[in-house]
Amino acid sequence: MKRNRRLSESLRVHVQSQLSLYVFVAVLFMMGVIFGAVIVNTLSPVQKENLLDYLGHFFRGMDRDTIADPKVAFQHSLGDHFKTIGLMWILGVSVIGMPFIFVWIFLKGLVIGFTVGFLVSQLSWEGLWFAFVAVVPHNLIIVPALIVVAVSGVAFSMQLARNRLIQRRGTIYPEFLSYSVLVTIMACVLVVSALFEAYAAPVFMRMATPSI
Repeated sequence: MKRNRRLSESLRVHVQSQLSLYVFVAVLFMMGVIFGAVIVNTLSPVQKENLLDYLGHFFRGMDRDTIADPKVAFQHSLGDHFKTIGLMWILGVSVIGMPFIFVWIFLKGLVIGFTVGFLVSQLSWEGLWFAFVAVVPHNLIIVPALIVVAVSGVAFSMQLARNRLIQRRGTIYPEFLSYSVLVTIMACVLVVSALFEAYAAPVFMRMATPSI
C-alpha cells in the first residue's frame, strides 16, 4: 500500500513538474489525429476501394474465426509495444533523439486519426461503432503510456543537454534511473494493453463487425 501511494505521489509530482511539456505533446498528438482524418479525404476512389476490399477481407476473417490465435496475437502485440517503448527510451537518452520522439507521437496520432476517419467515411455509423470498440479501448491505455514515455524522454534529453553543454554539474545518474524506472512502469502498462488486444478486443470486434 505504501509503495503504491509513493508511486502515485511520484507520478503526480512528475506530471506537475512537466505540465507544459505534457500539454505540448498532447496537442501534437491531437494534431496528428486531425491530420490523419483529413488525409482520408485526399485518397483517390481507387485507393479507397482497395482499402475497403482489405477491410472486407478482415471482416470476413472475423466472421469465420480465422484471425490469429490469441497467444500469437499477444506475443506480436507485446513485441511491437516493447520495440516502440524501447526505441523511445533510446531516443530519450540521446539529445539528437528528441525531435524523433515528437515525430513518433505525431505519427501515432496520424495513424489513429486516419483509421477512425476512414472507417467513418466509408461505413458511416457502423464504422464509428466498430472504431469505438476496436480502436479506442486499447489506445486509451497505449496513448497515455506513450505520452508519459515521450515527455519523460524529452525532459531527460533536455537535462542531458543542459548538463553536457551548459551547467556541467557532474553525473545525472539519479535522473537517468528515474527515467528508466518510469519507462519500465509504462512497459508493464502496455502488457495490460497487449492482453486486451489479444483476448478482449476480438470479442468486441466480432460483436461490432459491419457487413460489407
